[in-house]
Amino acid sequence: MTFPQTPLDVRVELGIGGAWTDVTADTYTRSPITITRGAADESSSLEHSKCELEFNNRLGKYSPRNPLSPYYGLIGRNTPVRVSVPATESYLQVDGSATSYARTPDTAALDITGDIDLRVEATCDWYAAQGQALVGKWNSGTNQRSYLLRLLNGLVILNWSTAGTSSLFAQQYLPQLPRRAAIRATLDVNNGAGGFSVAFYWAPSMAGPWTQIGNTVGTTPTTSIYSGTAPLEVAPIAATGVPPMRGIVHRAEVRNGINGTLVADFDARAKPAGSTGWTDSAGRVWTLGAGAAVNDRAYRFTGEISSWPARWDVSGKDVFVPVEAAGTTRRLGQGKKALESTLKRRVPSAPSLLAYWPMEESETADTLAYSPVAGVEPLTLSGVDWAADDTLGGSAALPSVKAGAALSARVPGTTATGWQAEWVYNLSSLPPVQTEVLRLGITGAAMRTVILYVSVSAIRLEVLAADGTALAALNLSNADALAAFAGKWNRLTLYSGDKGGGETLITATWRDVTTNVRWYLGTSPVTGQGRIASVSAAWDANLEGMALGHLAVFTTPGTGVLNAPPATLIYDGADDGFFGETALARINRLGGEEAATVDLVGRGSDNPALSTRLGPQRPDTLLALLEEIQEADGGILYERQDRPGLVYRDRKSLYNQPAALALNYNATGEVPPPLEPVEDDQRLRNDVTVTRDGGTSARSVVATGPMSVQPPPAGVGPYDEALTLSLYDDSQPGPIAQWRTHLGTWDEARYPTVSIWLHAAPHLIDDVLAMDIGDRLQISNPPPWLPPDTIDQHMLGYTEVLDQFDWALAMNCAPARPWQVGVVEDPVLGRADTDGCTLTSGINAGATSVAVTSSPGPRWITSSVFPAMFPFDVTVGGEVMRVTACTGTGLAQTFTVTRSVNGVAKAHAAGTRLSLTQPMRAAL
Repeated sequence: MTFPQTPLDVRVELGIGGAWTDVTADTYTRSPITITRGAADESSSLEHSKCELEFNNRLGKYSPRNPLSPYYGLIGRNTPVRVSVPATESYLQVDGSATSYARTPDTAALDITGDIDLRVEATCDWYAAQGQALVGKWNSGTNQRSYLLRLLNGLVILNWSTAGTSSLFAQQYLPQLPRRAAIRATLDVNNGAGGFSVAFYWAPSMAGPWTQIGNTVGTTPTTSIYSGTAPLEVAPIAATGVPPMRGIVHRAEVRNGINGTLVADFDARAKPAGSTGWTDSAGRVWTLGAGAAVNDRAYRFTGEISSWPARWDVSGKDVFVPVEAAGTTRRLGQGKKALESTLKRRVPSAPSLLAYWPMEESETADTLAYSPVAGVEPLTLSGVDWAADDTLGGSAALPSVKAGAALSARVPGTTATGWQAEWVYNLSSLPPVQTEVLRLGITGAAMRTVILYVSVSAIRLEVLAADGTALAALNLSNADALAAFAGKWNRLTLYSGDKGGGETLITATWRDVTTNVRWYLGTSPVTGQGRIASVSAAWDANLEGMALGHLAVFTTPGTGVLNAPPATLIYDGADDGFFGETALARINRLGGEEAATVDLVGRGSDNPALSTRLGPQRPDTLLALLEEIQEADGGILYERQDRPGLVYRDRKSLYNQPAALALNYNATGEVPPPLEPVEDDQRLRNDVTVTRDGGTSARSVVATGPMSVQPPPAGVGPYDEALTLSLYDDSQPGPIAQWRTHLGTWDEARYPTVSIWLHAAPHLIDDVLAMDIGDRLQISNPPPWLPPDTIDQHMLGYTEVLDQFDWALAMNCAPARPWQVGVVEDPVLGRADTDGCTLTSGINAGATSVAVTSSPGPRWITSSVFPAMFPFDVTVGGEVMRVTACTGTGLAQTFTVTRSVNGVAKAHAAGTRLSLTQPMRAAL
């Protein structure tokens, strides 16, 4: 993009009547458009994005209640708005719908049966939990499967078929990718070793260089690709069961053979905005679906206008509407209603659900033990203390039983045969005598009652006929099974199954919601399966204190195989609040569950290292749950620019980033004032206590050094912090506390504001447009009155001003160096520092032989034994020296150095500390 323009091409659009309407002509240029996004400073939590702009309202167009306005009834609270500038190039925008694709008809050139090479360059949510089809000739609905490249939950997958009716596949986990990247898959159908081979690659763009992802995948025998009749599609929609991608496609290629002949060359980069079709360089004719569009705009803000304040001057001639549009978070923060428990949210989604009673009410509720399933009456539950037990991770507080408590519920009729009944319970100890736990009334079969009893001696399952005679009964007295029935939260499930030969298997299973261990008890009466008509229980003093809830009945029978789990497993995970779920997995799950409320995706991967494992998801507002994830994992939650929604960038994605924006202080216009380092204590934390919610605490104290708890001048004094986090186990608080003290005692100035004037430095526009929250920027050649090292920062937020002839950003930054973590065998990031090293004697500004002493050790490696590990950089009194050789086998050694690597050359006194310039720091 070139700049300055006359004037800057800023476009403002409103979502009116379901379509974007260009209102730039009505947007005043006398007040610049100001966009604020991300955190205001390093210590800030999530804040909603803002966009300030002003509309000309002389004609009353922007008065929502003006009946003469052409927008009457179409604008008002939360009217969508977006602001854009010209993009670097055109692109294909796809929205993930069934009409969002680019397609070219089947032709002989695309009917590749041998080696194939598929490539796609895109800007998308690479790690989204939902599948995303990228490019392929694939229609599983008509058995016309040929080849397909797709994504799924951090995996890149190549599918192909040999006959069109079934699918083969190979896959690899994606590495950490930039938002825009190219993905490639090659299939060698006959690798010369009696089999086939699949390799995956990534690159910054289709121009390469390509880096292989993982190892080559292959097996025997050889394979081939079906020559089907399906069209070739970018963001394929014909791939039944695989949704098309959502985001931006820049290019896509299909090659006949690995690095072979180009047979399809989709390239949207130079196409005019609004193009609906074209012929590519390989002769393929492309058409776009109604949900896809060629666009040439880069969106700087997307949000909603909730208020339209009309203003005018005393003359009544200057009539205007100053608005402050807001991002998604503002609306989410307005509501205070907590999301329901994970069980109450999950169980009703089971297709086979017939009846469900959560029992999460308090005693003051208007209706007790109601059912969220339409047409199901509340159950009757008496003799309990409501909301007495709040210890189950997947539930709100549940009732506990008193002596003489009773339960009864009618189950709606059904024509389905076979059944499953399930609930959660916590029984403190087994009763001394046989005691009824649950009773099912059955209809449509010879058996009429199924009862589960429990005692210290046995767990008993009985099946009775209509006259009360026992059709079958079985006791389980295994000591481990008895111990597993009590003293913890369990799920109890009773279910039928057709065993064959006229026999119905009735099974009881109980599953520890934490360990997931199941125990089974099954009996086989000669009878049909029937249907559940009622659920009941009468509890005496032997079960007093038992907590229970989330009773459900399903129409799905089991397999009829002894010790096989029930057919419906909808409780799995939800029963303990998804305890142990990773931060990214929770983000992706909430994104799927709350898709109608917010567009939520994760940026980062749980491979090879997991994001932080979390404690149970308890009932809370969506925003509070998201902030809980952010606090525990240490990543960044922020609002999107391109569409309304939120992105969670996990902590690992912030490690060891390449610089997204490289600035030079001496280059004209690249770093205008102010560039003011701040030496303050805003982020200083040297005494941190982290408590796992419901678990233990750990404390990390920096006891020595310039940022320690020691009083000045030895340290800075205590700066403490105590926080409680949702964590999985008691091994986590310690490392998290240490990581927070690492960040909190990093001894480096911060640059709260780094400004860029793009009207003065237009060559930076492309890089700035590609940047996002959390990305790394560097400033080389700082002024001589600042430290000589490259200024290295993370961008946490910014304020952007778009005027007629000015385009400026003021970025809120924090040091990036503490996020440079160790990488095994890396020549720089893989080096460990000593526990202490000083100059043995003083040196002048030109000395190249330096005597050092390590105390307490270990000593430095020597160049004679490890020649490949040289050179490396050390810092002495602010000067960086490059060590080219090291001799000596004791703690006293001699370095041969190149001086003034960072431009500092000076004398140093004996005892001056020497350390690695980039020491290895273990990641959290």
